Amino acid sequence: MNSGINGLDEIFNGGLAKGRMYLVHGEPGTGKTLLGMHFLEQGLRNDETVLFIHGEESRREILANGSAVNIEIGDAEFLDLGPESDFFADDNSYDLVEPSDIERDRYTQEIHEAIKEIDPARVVLDPISQLRYVEANEYQFRKRILSFMRFLKQHEITVLVTATLNSKPEYDTELRSLSDGIIKLTREESGRRIEATKHRALGQMGGDHGMAIRENGLEIFPHLVPEPREQTFKSQRIHSGIDELDDLLGGGFDQRTVTFISGPTGAGKTSTGTQLLTQAAKDGLNSAIYLFEENIETFTHRAESIDIPVAEMRQQGTLQVTEVEPLALSSEEFAHMVREQVEEQDTDIVMIDGIDGYTISIQGRERVLVRKLHALTRYLKNQGITVLITNEISEITGISEATDNQLSYIADNIAFVSYVERDGSLRKVIGVLKKRTGDFEKTLREFEITSDGIRVGEPLTGLYGILQGTPRVGKASKTVQNE
Repeated sequence: MNSGINGLDEIFNGGLAKGRMYLVHGEPGTGKTLLGMHFLEQGLRNDETVLFIHGEESRREILANGSAVNIEIGDAEFLDLGPESDFFADDNSYDLVEPSDIERDRYTQEIHEAIKEIDPARVVLDPISQLRYVEANEYQFRKRILSFMRFLKQHEITVLVTATLNSKPEYDTELRSLSDGIIKLTREESGRRIEATKHRALGQMGGDHGMAIRENGLEIFPHLVPEPREQTFKSQRIHSGIDELDDLLGGGFDQRTVTFISGPTGAGKTSTGTQLLTQAAKDGLNSAIYLFEENIETFTHRAESIDIPVAEMRQQGTLQVTEVEPLALSSEEFAHMVREQVEEQDTDIVMIDGIDGYTISIQGRERVLVRKLHALTRYLKNQGITVLITNEISEITGISEATDNQLSYIADNIAFVSYVERDGSLRKVIGVLKKRTGDFEKTLREFEITSDGIRVGEPLTGLYGILQGTPRVGKASKTVQNE
């Protein structure tokens, strides 16, 4: 059964089971009611009769809240178990019987009569605490819920109930035990999250997933699970179009690999990556670049100023450029964005510029984000996509670490650009530290960015101490040679 939210159906291995009860729990404001409204809206799309049992908000408020995010359930049936507005002013008193007995009987009778009369396929009870509050103890509450579930299953009704847990632990345990499926919603500084912790007999995707409330309601982004794809990919290398640079790279990087371009700020990492995309466009390949550290206008201006035709490539459709807003996306939503891009636009190369911006801009803890990035790169490689990632390292001159954040294990190839001090001035060099799929030049070359493009010089010989940032003329000491 379709839940009304594609991402939730994916987490539940295809959707909800008919005639089962699902518990949606979380703190106030996490999106429980909206999820229930999506569930009912989908039923209406299927020409089903649906029932919304509510008590904390009026029908008018529910419809207004739904319309604010383009959810329309005006054709649903509503059963309001809440007190009338004049209850506050009335002096209600009960003689001879407990108030809970009266309310319990009223709730039970009204729900029973509504379901028999309406015969709904879907029911939302928001919140189920309306039944909890009128029960004398845990035993009575369990009996009430069991009876409620059996009654619904006899009528093959799928029910979704909401709850704010941890108010009475013994009741929380009963709810979890009796529910066929459990959905946990959370809202933290790192963003909204959703987790399916139970799906009786059918199973679910483990872990928590990204979630957002947007103009069309809830959007859920399951975490990416890379799966091997049996397909023959044409062997082809990614060239730079600069003979000296291609010589350094051993003829270029193979497709279906992950390449890190590392270096300090301003060294030319993005320019080097964009140069690879430019030559790829000439070779008939399509690319997508995701900017985390600058906007599209600045990126385009910088590229055009060094004779890299970004505007022309965008106009021809060989390059798609996406600017990622800071803290707007979860790692799962970003992966979903990339996945749609490569599947819909026939993309061959994806460039992420850069990893520091990614860990700052994407919601979540840095260590978790790195794992998510690894899963994304594995997915892309399985799809035959080549990945370029720029990575800023802290050293201004020289290089002591291949990548920042201990990311070397992700990379198939690592190229670097760096500054060196020579003759009292800063110059740039470029080299390769790692290439899994072939040989490469073990020397360094001088690297320069000009208005006519990137220039790469001949191999630097007769110098040592370059990686320490202070090259010296002569032969290296035995210690340096051994290193």
